[in-house]
Amino acid sequence: QVQLVESGGGLVQAGGSLRLSCAGSGRSFSRYCMGWFRQAPGKEREFVAAISWSGGSTYYADSVKGRFTISRDNVKNTVYLQMNSLKPEDTAVYYCAARLTYYSANSCIAPNEYDYWGQGTQVTVSA
Repeated sequence: QVQLVESGGGLVQAGGSLRLSCAGSGRSFSRYCMGWFRQAPGKEREFVAAISWSGGSTYYADSVKGRFTISRDNVKNTVYLQMNSLKPEDTAVYYCAARLTYYSANSCIAPNEYDYWGQGTQVTVSA
């Protein structure tokens, strides 16, 4: 069992930055591929970024590539999402998720394959 708690969301102007954190509790955090997803009002949940269990591979949605960076600290059981050059279209509730797998990050993009989810944190980017 893994419990995930996101933090770091908020209101920021376009062009600004935020860093989201996702703290995991429970055993064997380092065995999980970790992903960030987001859901805007009236839209489906979409993949944002993923990082493999070791941190050795990462994968990003085209919409955030070059602006967002995912990282993890397996000692602290925490995964991060650094978001730079934010745009109004990045406004959404951001969720972190954990998938028990040793696959590389580009295999961790389907939300229905994740085992655990956090409660989400709101990110609002004003124009």
